[in-house]
Amino acid sequence: MTFPQLARFTDLVLLLLRLMIGIVFVTSGYKHLKDPDARSKDIEMSKGFTIFLGTAEFAGGLGVISGVLTQLAAIGLILLMLGAVQKKIFVWNSGFWGKSGTNGWSYDTMLIIMNLVIVTTGGGNLVLTRLFR
Repeated sequence: MTFPQLARFTDLVLLLLRLMIGIVFVTSGYKHLKDPDARSKDIEMSKGFTIFLGTAEFAGGLGVISGVLTQLAAIGLILLMLGAVQKKIFVWNSGFWGKSGTNGWSYDTMLIIMNLVIVTTGGGNLVLTRLFR
């Protein structure tokens, strides 16, 4: 390791990563739940599935932020994002960057990798569940 003294910040950096992931999914889930009719038309899914998706994103985001069932929440979010990537590639025929450079599946792939870090590290030691041990 080139800078071993930075290892002491691992838990803090994992907390920041969890916060970023959580904010993205909590706000996305909230958008799905706030107006499921309009959102279901945007994503070309049924209203019921849009509500399920919003609930899953919101709950997964809270789990990742808080550190409660962190790895399971991150796995669930990975599965959601794999579904999004599948839809963008095979249904909407979007490229990696998309037509405008921001609506492809690059963002979704980045979130998958970020969640893989959480799955493989457990999200670090700065989690709510440590308060109850």
